[in-house]
Amino acid sequence: MMSLWYIILAFVFFASVLIAKNTRKTKKNLPPGPPRLPIIGNLHQLGSRPQRSMFKLSQKYGPLMSLKFGNVSAVVASTPETVKDVLKTFDVECCSRPYMTYAARVTYDLKDLAFSFYTKYWREVRKMTVVELYTAKRVKSFQHVRQEEVASLVQSIKESASLEEVVNLNKKLVKLSGSVICKVGFGITLQGSKLENAYEEVVQGTMEVLGSFAAADNFPVVGKLIDRITGLHSKCEKVFKAMDSFFDQSIEHHLENPMISLSCSSRWKEERLDLENINLLETTPKGLCWYNLLIAGVDTSGHTVAWVMTHLITNPRVLKKAQAEVREVIKNKDDIIEEDIERLEYLKMVIKETLRINPLVPLLIPREASKDLKIKGYDIPKKTWIYVNVWAIHRNPNVWKDPEAFIPERFMDSQIDYKGLDFELLPFGSGRRMCPGIGMGMALVHLTLINLLYRFDWKLPEGMEVEDVDLEESYGLVCPKKVPLELIPVLTQWS
Repeated sequence: MMSLWYIILAFVFFASVLIAKNTRKTKKNLPPGPPRLPIIGNLHQLGSRPQRSMFKLSQKYGPLMSLKFGNVSAVVASTPETVKDVLKTFDVECCSRPYMTYAARVTYDLKDLAFSFYTKYWREVRKMTVVELYTAKRVKSFQHVRQEEVASLVQSIKESASLEEVVNLNKKLVKLSGSVICKVGFGITLQGSKLENAYEEVVQGTMEVLGSFAAADNFPVVGKLIDRITGLHSKCEKVFKAMDSFFDQSIEHHLENPMISLSCSSRWKEERLDLENINLLETTPKGLCWYNLLIAGVDTSGHTVAWVMTHLITNPRVLKKAQAEVREVIKNKDDIIEEDIERLEYLKMVIKETLRINPLVPLLIPREASKDLKIKGYDIPKKTWIYVNVWAIHRNPNVWKDPEAFIPERFMDSQIDYKGLDFELLPFGSGRRMCPGIGMGMALVHLTLINLLYRFDWKLPEGMEVEDVDLEESYGLVCPKKVPLELIPVLTQWS
């Protein structure tokens, strides 16, 4: 009996030696990070605004930081140098996506461009999408749509101004974006149609679902059960059904009116593509419509304009200067065009500063390392989720002087731009996964702002002071104002 115990002890001893030796051999030099709790890891440290929590943690643990979210290992890049490595130096190795349960559901099993894996499918449809919607030529071809819808917005605000009514700018600007989206993508006039309420439900609901913590992604065994208990699963299903119905109605409208262009699906009908045994004609048009039109630049433009107007009304000096420039350049010109922005240097600085202070996607959609990497001397194992904290870069005092202050003049004599080449300012990301709709979205931002500043003066509702304007953002896939901006438009000689 004793000899059996000796054998067992000897086996345990040698097994321990082998395990320890193997552990030493495979031990990774991971980036530093905060201590973790059992099972949940660092999830308790994220809070309601993860970008802010991660920034605070990075100030203690460094610009490349390790975190654990349940079963998921993650790293967070928070400075221009570390982000440049992720988005440029190792772009190919870091440009795929992890599988995300609810993103897969609302994108028809990853048929979109935002959440799909980096594959031949993604490369082909991205190329086709850019050609169909986002080249400079295509963006310009939709200019008449933007002009028509902005003119409609202006008329609506004129009516409110004549009655001295308070205007909910967030609501009006989101409707403007929706109207442009539906005309460009579906040939549908949204206002007054049966799709109007459905559109708002689809966009708002989708952003909330994708911005929510999904237990299914972090706890493989019990995660789906947790999401059912919290209601996230049922909320996603409700959003998906509303969205699917919206697309069905849009496509049906297109089939009833064959002369109307349906940008998302017309090309698929012309070219029957079959990549990696995936029939693109089944759900790809819907998946790509979801990304191309609801996410990639155009819908977010309304929220961007709302943030610009928020910062202008809370900074009277800047508002006065921006309006003076617009009115000096435009003068008595009635037909304002998007190209007028090229002569409005100060307004361009105001827009840049807004995108710095309030990037609509402060935490870029996570990437996934496709192989073992070494960044800044640290090991990044394959399958690690990689977060880029744009908000942290834009608020970093080592990058920006007085980062909390709204100072458009900081961009005077500066070559820094938001088009993905300067890693100090990345509201649209960079590299292969950069938002392709930047041109489409910013064209609408420019045209809308010029009209709002040229044609109207703006004041706060009676009894409200500048200090009372709420600057808090809500959290989701994108981060619009939490409290809508309400202002009173004042008719001027240019109205």
